[in-house]
Amino acid sequence: MAQGIPEEVMMNTALIKDLADVAKDAALLQGVLMRIQETPNSSELVTYAPLTLFPTPVPKAVFHQAIEVQTHYNILVDKISQDPDFLQGALASTIEVDDFIARLFKIHQQILKEGRSQSIILGLNRSDYMLDLREDGTSSLKQIEINTFAASFGGLSSRMADVHRHILNVAGRLEESQRILNNNPAAGLAAAIAKAWELYGSERAVIMFLVEESQRNIFDHRYIENELWKRNIPTIRKRFDDVCKTGSLDQDKRLFVDGCEVAVVYYRNGYMPQNYVSEQSWDARLLMERSLAVKCPDISTHLVGTKKVQQVLAKPGVLEKFFPEQPEVVEQIRATFAGLYTLDMGPEGDRTVAMALAAPDRFVLKPQREGGGNNIYGSEICQVLERVKDSKERMAYILMDKIHPTPVLNYLLRRDAPLKLTNCLSELGAFGAYVRQGKDMVLNKCVGHLLRTKSAEHSDGGIAAGVALLDNPLLV
Repeated sequence: MAQGIPEEVMMNTALIKDLADVAKDAALLQGVLMRIQETPNSSELVTYAPLTLFPTPVPKAVFHQAIEVQTHYNILVDKISQDPDFLQGALASTIEVDDFIARLFKIHQQILKEGRSQSIILGLNRSDYMLDLREDGTSSLKQIEINTFAASFGGLSSRMADVHRHILNVAGRLEESQRILNNNPAAGLAAAIAKAWELYGSERAVIMFLVEESQRNIFDHRYIENELWKRNIPTIRKRFDDVCKTGSLDQDKRLFVDGCEVAVVYYRNGYMPQNYVSEQSWDARLLMERSLAVKCPDISTHLVGTKKVQQVLAKPGVLEKFFPEQPEVVEQIRATFAGLYTLDMGPEGDRTVAMALAAPDRFVLKPQREGGGNNIYGSEICQVLERVKDSKERMAYILMDKIHPTPVLNYLLRRDAPLKLTNCLSELGAFGAYVRQGKDMVLNKCVGHLLRTKSAEHSDGGIAAGVALLDNPLLV
């Protein structure tokens, strides 16, 4: 058994070849699509998004744990975003050495000084986990990170359940196909955006997706856009450049871009330094942050998603500050933490450096960056730390325990890649959505899940980075 799919299915080469053809066509029929990398600006050239041939077994208990803790993570993110003293303390060392985080923090400070224009807060996040293998053979849910900015694949993952159900039916595995869960994060994310739009209170105002120049993953956005159009809520797609050229605030701080009043800015771009190609891009970000539009995320929520905040939250007594009379919530959240260690200057940071250099394979070195492919592993940890160990540069990173999931056999389907049985590792994500108006939490839900799987030979990287593939959990 390959933990869910019987060996006789896995080893039947004729059947596998047929199922691979079925899977590719099913993905195309269901709209699990990406633009072809070589021609991202051509809207006509598309392929199926990379996907696994079979769903991956996930223990029921840890799956439900991830879903159930998500509403607590939503509250935690929101509470931190409202605590400027905590953010200042947590990020003080990082902004000394990381220019990108420092620029974001400067906008955050300016907004605090001027006063927030909008009391409606919209959060769409995704908490990502791996299953750490314990000595007794059971799995423990351990958080990799929480994405508070442009948490992707809610759209495509909404179409994946039907793809794997169909493959299993064709393979004669009806019982397994019925264990694939319904999953529609696109609808849940769109419902939260729609609620924020409704609270903004202007029917003629639009939802603005802030996007990149060229976007391979456009169909992931389109599913959410289409859910909004179904509700007769208009959406527009604009780039930083468009906001620079046509963006303005009226006397009430209402944001207008290209003549449209913007009720919600939904950032799908702006989480990496290279997204800000000029000073005008930074001016555009500040303009949007100062406006009456609901920002998803607003600047303080963006900062909550940094690795440094994740590391500070793992310190003893910190979670209790945010849930002072809810020890059971603290326990649920803390149970998902992996070991996280500071690299700040001082004795504690020195101990972290020594620990990492002594056993680099036990850890992951993380910079404050999103988008996959940024983390540092193995001997490279030694190279980086030897270079920065005696300087403040080391404060740009945190150290985390390496998680050891159980490899599972599967076939990986990619355009122009050979079909072969591969040892795979998976990462489970839970999508959270919340809307707060003033002090009232109007909506707080876990709206779906995402399973991404990659070959065990790859240490890091997501789907957009070209390493991971879309998958489904098969609960066991």
